[in-house]
Parts: sequence; structure tokens; C-alpha cells
Amino acid sequence: MLSINRIRAQPRAAKASPFSGMDFSDPKRKNNFVGKILFVTVLTGLCILLLKQSPNFTSPSVFSQHELGVMHVLVTGGAGYIGSHATLRLLKDSYRVTIVDNLSRGNLGAIKVLQELFPEPGRLQFIYADLGDAKAVNKIFSENAFDAVMHFAAVAYVGESTLEPLRYYHNITSNTLLVLEAMERHGVKTLIYSSTCATYGEPEKMPITEETPQAPINPYGKAKKMAEDMILDFSRNSNMAVMILRYFNVIGSDPVGRLGEAPRPELREHGRISGACFDAALGIIPGLKVKGTDYSTPDGTCIRDYIDVTDLVDAHVKALAKAKPRKVGIYNVGTGKGRSVKEFVEACKKATGREIKVQFLSRRPGDYAEVYSDPSKINRELNWTAQHTDLQVSLQTAWRWQQSHHNGYGPPLAASS
Repeated sequence: MLSINRIRAQPRAAKASPFSGMDFSDPKRKNNFVGKILFVTVLTGLCILLLKQSPNFTSPSVFSQHELGVMHVLVTGGAGYIGSHATLRLLKDSYRVTIVDNLSRGNLGAIKVLQELFPEPGRLQFIYADLGDAKAVNKIFSENAFDAVMHFAAVAYVGESTLEPLRYYHNITSNTLLVLEAMERHGVKTLIYSSTCATYGEPEKMPITEETPQAPINPYGKAKKMAEDMILDFSRNSNMAVMILRYFNVIGSDPVGRLGEAPRPELREHGRISGACFDAALGIIPGLKVKGTDYSTPDGTCIRDYIDVTDLVDAHVKALAKAKPRKVGIYNVGTGKGRSVKEFVEACKKATGREIKVQFLSRRPGDYAEVYSDPSKINRELNWTAQHTDLQVSLQTAWRWQQSHHNGYGPPLAASS
């Protein structure tokens, strides 16, 4: 019995508690635990801060989200002559703009001017990319919430197109296909397409209406017509809103002097007649070469319809405002008045106040004798009329920019002694 009592008198061993390791009765242990939590919190905050400063960190952008009351327009070729002027007008009218350009023909200087004019976040972004790169195009559309596309990007010299036709079909026709596919894939429903009177070729009757048969005679016009045909075929089975603007010979520049035309030096030979006139007036080239004096026109030189870039941009903005789902609008954008090359040269001499030496040469391949528009349809349906129709005044405006930008958008050239 004694042995039994002794056994009962012994205290029972304490049962191990599953929470025994979390005894905070010791203040030293408690302070150590809180310190660890604070350390982890601070370390996490520093990591987030470093990630945000990293070039690989991307936070949500206003360009990636649709915003009520704000239209986001993709402007392809927005670093170019016409595209940059269109971007300026869109930004002035409170649109949000994304420019995509590979700068093969455009000017980074024009982008910088626009960025300086509209530095506010969410107004303008520039993406350097080639529309011939399908993966890049798809990535741009997947990362941005576009409401509409203004498609300007294209090589656009008639003479060059006869020398490099495949380049024109690829750059104009093929690239437009990639843009259309991206628009369909990502649900972008409005397209304003920059086309040309070159799709008409050399019509038998003047003026040219939208019903004039299209029979282009050079690769530039043919490539643009193929692009138009693709757009029209696609639009028949979609609810896309499409506006196709066929414009004539563009001249002039921003009336305030912020933007102008600055083709690359190697492209001057193929460029617009206005650029050649200014180069001759500035002494960059010895004189102006007029190609073709035996056309069936009153003075033997080609007749063209010269449209001021400010009026052209206005037509694009009005087309965007009037675009409707499942509707296609096709419009000629011109003044309705033809001017001969000789008339143009005389106006350029007066605008610059310089004597310009003129050399008359044989015809340029792919050119046509006479082309000018009947703008009555766009007058009637879009309430658009060309306002800047004085040839000399438009040239004077462009000349002022040229005088202060002898080197285009590049650094000023050193003054000659």
C-alpha cells in the first residue's frame, strides 16, 4: 500500500501545449517579434519603390483605358508632314493621341514640338514602331484603348514608286492589311483612311468626282487603290465606320509656324514641287526642274489641284466627327480649281521674293496631264469647304517656316559668311 500511495503523490507531468512556443509573457520576445514585422514591412515597401523606378515596371496608363468623353485616336505616320499637322489639330480639339511612326519619312523633331505644346499627362504618346511588323502592331493595339485610327503612314512619291514598286505595295497595301487585322482583333471600329487622287489615274473628264472610274497609272496609285479595296471589302461584313479621303496636291504649313514640311535630303528629288521651289529659293539647289512641257494643257505643263494642309486636316477632323457604324464615306478633298506648274512657279517666286532659275525637262514617268477635284460631295455631306485657296498666301506661310528651319527640324545650320 505504501508504494501505491507514493506513486499517487507524485505530480502529473504537464501536457505539452501546441501553443507553448508562442508565450509572449517575455517582453524581450514580444519586442523581437514586432521588430521583425516592421523590418519585413519596410523591406517590402523598398522593393515596390525600386520596381516602380525600374524601366521594366509598367503601371496602368490612361492610354490603355477608354475614358468617357475622351476619344483616343491612333495616328499612323504622325511624325510626317500631314500626320503631324493632323495630330496638332486633334490635340487642340482635346482628343487623346497616340502616334506610331518608324521615322523612315517622318521627323522626330515634329514629335518634340507636339510634346512641348501638349506636355500634360494623357494627351500624347509616341511609339516608335514599323507597321510592317505584325507582332509590334498587335502589341500596340493590345496595350492601348483606341477609339479610332487615322491611317496616314505611307511612302508617297509617284516617281519613286515607279522605281521601287514592290516597296510601295508592301508599305501601303500590306501594312494597311495589318492595321485592319489589328483593328478587327481588338474591336476598334472607326477608320479614317488617307488616300489619294492618284487612284483615278488620268481621267477623260474633269473635274474628278467620287464616281470617276479609278484607273491608276503608277504603283503609288495602284497600291492605294488596293488598300481602299481591302477596306471596302472588309467593311461590308463589319460594323466599322469608314471614311476614305482622296486628296490632291498638298501645300502650306501650320499658320502659326510650329510645324512644316521637312523631307530627308535624299528624297528631295522625288518630293513635292513646293519643297523644290523653296530649295531653289534658298540656294540649296541651283534651280527648279520642271518635268514635262508638252502636255495637252494651256501652257504645256501639268495642271494640279493644290490643297492647303490646314484645310486637309480640317477635312479629316470633320470626317472623324461624322463617321457612323456600318457606313462608308468616300470624299475628294480639293479646292476644285486646277493650277498649272508654271502658275505655281510664278506664285512661288512672288511668295519667296526670290528669282528662281527654272530648267524644263522631259516628262516624269507615271505623271498625268491634268487632275483637279469636284469637292461638292464633301461640301454637302461634311460641311467642308477649302478656306485657304490663295496659292501665293499658302506658299508664303510655308516659306516663313522654311526660312527659320533651313535644316528642317534639325539644329540650325551655321550662318554662311
